[in-house]
Amino acid sequence: MAVEVTVLILSGVIAVIVIGELLIIQAREAMARSSSEPGRQQWTWDGCPRHGQSLFTEEKFGQAEKTELDAHFENLLARADSTKNWTEKILRQTEVLLQPNPSARVEEFLYEKLDRKVPSRVTNGELLAQYMAEAASELGPTTPYGKTLTKVAEAEKRLGAAERDFIHTASINFLTPLRNFLEGDWKTISKERRLLQNRRLDLDACKARLKKAKAAEAKATLWNDEVDKSEQELRVAQTEFDRQAEVTRLLLEGISSTHVNHLRCLHEFVESQTTYYAQCYRHMLDLQKQLGRFPGTFVGTTEPASPPLSSTSPTTTAATMPVEPSVTGLAPPGETALCLEEVAPPASGTRKARVLYDYEAADSSELALLADELITVYSLPGMDPDWLIGERGNKKGRVPVTYLELLS
Repeated sequence: MAVEVTVLILSGVIAVIVIGELLIIQAREAMARSSSEPGRQQWTWDGCPRHGQSLFTEEKFGQAEKTELDAHFENLLARADSTKNWTEKILRQTEVLLQPNPSARVEEFLYEKLDRKVPSRVTNGELLAQYMAEAASELGPTTPYGKTLTKVAEAEKRLGAAERDFIHTASINFLTPLRNFLEGDWKTISKERRLLQNRRLDLDACKARLKKAKAAEAKATLWNDEVDKSEQELRVAQTEFDRQAEVTRLLLEGISSTHVNHLRCLHEFVESQTTYYAQCYRHMLDLQKQLGRFPGTFVGTTEPASPPLSSTSPTTTAATMPVEPSVTGLAPPGETALCLEEVAPPASGTRKARVLYDYEAADSSELALLADELITVYSLPGMDPDWLIGERGNKKGRVPVTYLELLS
């Protein structure tokens, strides 16, 4: 695997170098053709005409006049730049969210640039499921630990599959549109903005020549032809600048449509993320139901298990239930039989709880539960923290905390 990745990286680097050389050759040929045509400007590598390059420098130092764009146009430019910058940041961070491994992201990038299909990769959850299944097989699939490992492995495998579907959906519905904007629309906008910059420099150069010709005309009458020529060049430059400004303005105003498209993609991303977490929640509830058949009962230990957090109230646990003074006749489970007839609810501190799923009472001291029903619960001193006293009508009994959602 390491050798294959190394070969792919070297292939990608070579491909990038070759493509870069081809682009440079094509650019040089295009510049040579344009410079050889009569009436065309001589261009430099930064995209500015040669006379415009020095003019651009003079403008930076305040030594030359600059044609200013209107405030609305400047706002469109700033809005476009902001959209591009934030799109890049959101795209990069979403890629990190979907694939935290930087080496895997580089590998996917190289496959994409080489126009090759990205090989299927095992998710962390699926890999964990594989290890747990192998451990259960070696340690004994019929032992309590082995059975539990098998059940958890099945759940982790389902979680890994759900993660794979989420990554695939998010990549298509969210990452791809963002990339298309940066690699398509934004490159077009940048190209037209550079052309507009060149047209502005041409316009400013024509203005400078006309100003110089008029200054010379005031001293002599031999510059009439030069003034007329400068005025003609200025009119042409102004026309080209106005035309390019309109093209660029239309593209910049299209950023609003880009926002609408990204908004739709964002909704789809949230929807896919919601579906993913909902699937994870259902898988873990099923696993908890399988493992929580007898909450707090583990082989080889007498320590009670910590009660789980409520799904809707993260800070609410059985430990927060009010504890009333001791009730005569009630002892911790396993030491003395619970006398339900002698148990009375406290004067205050009872709470409502919603049952998460069905529970069959193991003996007469427990209360059978039905999913989604509401019961009254309270805690008493000396009780196992994994259990509460539940009441429904005239029936009462011990109920496991893991099957309840405590309500405010």
